[in-house]
Amino acid sequence: MSFNKLVLLPLFILSFSLQAQNNLSSVNTFIGTDGTGHTFPGPSMPFGMVQPGPDNQDFGWNHTSGYQFNDSCLLGFSQTHLSGTGINEMGDILLLPINPKKEHLKNAYFKQSEQAKVGYYAVKKQDNVKVELSCTERVAFHQYTFPQKQAQVLVDFQHGLRFVFDANDPKGLVLESAVTIENNTTISGYCSTSNWVKRKYFFTMTFNQPFVSSALVPRKENDKAPKYLLNFQLDQTKILKVKIALSTVDVEGAKLNMQAELSHWDFQKVYRDNRNVWANYIDQIQIKAPQKQREIFYTSLYHLLLQPSNIADVDGRYRGADDQIRTAPNKAYYSTLSNWDIYRGAFPLLQIIAPERIDDIIQSMLLHHEAAGFLPIWTAWGQDNYCMIGNHAIPMILSAYENGFRGFDAGAALQAMVESSTISHINSDWETYNQYGYYPFDQLDNESVSRTLESGYDDWCVAEMARQLGKGEVEKEFQKRALFYQNIYDSSTTFFRGKDAQGNWRTPFDPLMATSPLNNPGDYTEANAWQYFWTPAQHDINGLKNLLGGDANFTKKLNTFFRTEAQNPNKFLGQEAMIGQYAHGNEPSHHIIYLYAFTDQQKLGQKYIHQVVEDFHNNTPDGMIGNDDCGQMSAWYLLSTLGFYPVNPANGAFIFGAPQVKKATLLHANGHQLTIKAKDFSKENIYQNKVFLNGQKRTQNFIRYSEIMQGGTLQFQMVPID
Repeated sequence: MSFNKLVLLPLFILSFSLQAQNNLSSVNTFIGTDGTGHTFPGPSMPFGMVQPGPDNQDFGWNHTSGYQFNDSCLLGFSQTHLSGTGINEMGDILLLPINPKKEHLKNAYFKQSEQAKVGYYAVKKQDNVKVELSCTERVAFHQYTFPQKQAQVLVDFQHGLRFVFDANDPKGLVLESAVTIENNTTISGYCSTSNWVKRKYFFTMTFNQPFVSSALVPRKENDKAPKYLLNFQLDQTKILKVKIALSTVDVEGAKLNMQAELSHWDFQKVYRDNRNVWANYIDQIQIKAPQKQREIFYTSLYHLLLQPSNIADVDGRYRGADDQIRTAPNKAYYSTLSNWDIYRGAFPLLQIIAPERIDDIIQSMLLHHEAAGFLPIWTAWGQDNYCMIGNHAIPMILSAYENGFRGFDAGAALQAMVESSTISHINSDWETYNQYGYYPFDQLDNESVSRTLESGYDDWCVAEMARQLGKGEVEKEFQKRALFYQNIYDSSTTFFRGKDAQGNWRTPFDPLMATSPLNNPGDYTEANAWQYFWTPAQHDINGLKNLLGGDANFTKKLNTFFRTEAQNPNKFLGQEAMIGQYAHGNEPSHHIIYLYAFTDQQKLGQKYIHQVVEDFHNNTPDGMIGNDDCGQMSAWYLLSTLGFYPVNPANGAFIFGAPQVKKATLLHANGHQLTIKAKDFSKENIYQNKVFLNGQKRTQNFIRYSEIMQGGTLQFQMVPID
């Protein structure tokens, strides 16, 4: 299957219909902006390069997206943001319109005036300047309405969302810059920044009315980029518009992006065009549900589709991981790849919702491998920050290949998977891993158990890809490595434990103690021994059962997991949104509820699914518990609402849970549709005991990707628990 171009849906699906309008109006971009969701309310395009929006603060855990719903002051409006990450990055080029007659109110705004919709953000500042934002894929569009003709705009090239936790931290952001005022309407240039990643961005900025003067704002210590205060004398409309185009390549690329995408000054047209593109995606799933549930569902779908971002210019040029300029196939090069998070549920779901993007996402990862020597771990703006553990581009490649995508070189993909698993690089010391058959905790600085377990899953994926391509020796080698998890199993405690190079267990041992780089020494990644016990179930559930002594003990341990109360849960260590030891606020737990499908107590798992949907998701700014992590939290909600989830994200199987709506319809780009029905669904009937696909009872506990895309009717018989 190859989707090099967007396959056009039937006209009745793609038209900006009343139903699509209703779906779009159900998107509430404020969901997740309060608390730890770390989303942003500004506009974006699906998979877009730019995301203009408000920044309340430029540092700190609470402001990794730059915005917090309950804040009351603005720094201004920057052009790029990440959605739901736990670390600060982006925030390029801050603009702040100012009423010079009320300069003392320049950073205050009327909270009740804030509006955020798909493709649009607006707010009225307390100095009576109205700000409206929209965008194309590569160009941000601002519209400011002033109370009089005299106007000012602060343009801050030093600004960015800094990965620091103290306002007085001297860490700078910009390493160097070159900014040119070309004339009285245009400013262009570039900045090189060092933060979560080291990167370069190029820009051109154009105003629809000329500024009459400009003044450099005095630089602070460590500032490496200018700030300008521009003065305007507006015409009778009192409206100032500004377009900011970005590029990873050069200023000419930014100018080409602006010329190609936004050659006019019609703000309403940009807004309408933005919404039309979103409607084509959002309308691909229709659900029958109360309005509250619709808002959570369609906002989750919106958040899912914000990334990864295509950072290639309109001519296909991009700046690679080695800082070299190349031209991408199909003019697409994807970044903002939070692989540790999205490989689990978001990427399998993207293959259903946006199949036309998948080949190019995989090709982008292979291009990264060519430039860097290994597959990407976590990329932003094309550069790797090496965040988290494992090499989870590997299961993403296998997932795409397993599901029939063929728009990339499978042989080259396997080679990249093998090289990323045998040539040591950051967080992957393969000599040590192979020597001991696990990561000894005295040979690493932290997270030895989690690294061993997650590498084992990647190894299984390499073995499976090799099997499908007929590479027997590679398959054999990596099948052996896929069982390394057994080397750190302690039968006396029935947990995976830290073991040193001499084979001694780390002591003392508390399976409830969550660890991470924040509280080393520790053997787990933002989790504890309970939560990481279930990692091998992704690829070897029978092997995990055998370690415990069979099905009964497996079920017993699963029940104990959900019933053992947390001790001093700490959200910074992933201990958030708890049911027993299940921590819905962090990704290692996301598949565990669905393991009940492999027991004789499936309804108990369905009970917990319903509990998570009802208790941990809401249509309010604080309605997302835990970082959205580039759409993974949203993907869990979407898939679980539909009634299935991939325990093994790379084998093409979606394990049945229980749907959370009476009816859902998936309208596929291939012209097929899958209708999901929950027969007799009610407040009491939240469990399913039978599943039928096209009238045939399912004897398997899953539906395959190919069956979802082929379409038909998937019916769940809903019953009460007894």
